Amino acid sequence: MDLPAQHKTGRRKTASRQPRRSRNRQGLNLGLTAIPTNKLLLLVQRGVPYKMLGTVSAQTGIPTQELATLIEIPERTLARRRVTGKLDRNESERLLRLARVVSSSVRLFEGDVDAAVVWLKTPLKALSHNTPLSYARFEIGAREVEDLIGRLEHGVFS
Repeated sequence: MDLPAQHKTGRRKTASRQPRRSRNRQGLNLGLTAIPTNKLLLLVQRGVPYKMLGTVSAQTGIPTQELATLIEIPERTLARRRVTGKLDRNESERLLRLARVVSSSVRLFEGDVDAAVVWLKTPLKALSHNTPLSYARFEIGAREVEDLIGRLEHGVFS
């Protein structure tokens, strides 16, 4: 009987899991990149479809409930949004802001979604030891995270 190969630590060697990859290296694909700004503004005003929350969750591996907490949708309100099929304008804007930051971090990690999500959940000195996701809850914080990503992309020590 053959035994599984073991590492020097004595643990079994398991098959390495492939990291979640974005289909394109440009970030998340929410289908919004081809929409002109005036139509995107109208979409936000009317409320983005609830399923977009599920799309972001599926593409990032971040649970829907965690995303809802990040964009400040209480559990009962989230249940109502599921029934109505769309988010309100403020929730829509917060979801798109969060998706923009996540997409930028995926580009930073060259399409490696898992590495981007780990980075987004890691407290960073450049953000006063806060996580990029917690900063992205507000527009000014999201801009700071995107500035940090830009500095990292260009090799500027941050």
